[in-house]
Amino acid sequence: MSNPKVETTSNTEKDPDDWTTGGEPMTGAQSSYLKTLCEETGHTFDESLSKADASKLIDELRHESSRVKTA
Repeated sequence: MSNPKVETTSNTEKDPDDWTTGGEPMTGAQSSYLKTLCEETGHTFDESLSKADASKLIDELRHESSRVKTA
């Protein structure tokens, strides 16, 4: 019996390049968060990014943001 609260494999960890909807426009939540991260890190916000590209850029910028602390 699996326990999703402790298992490390998850579809949330799937590579954005493998998402079936990755080519669609980024979501509103992605757009909002990415705008904030771009402002904090001095990057230019690109509203035309796909869901997959936005996800990858969010991951990159989270490491540069002073507000987001990684463990």
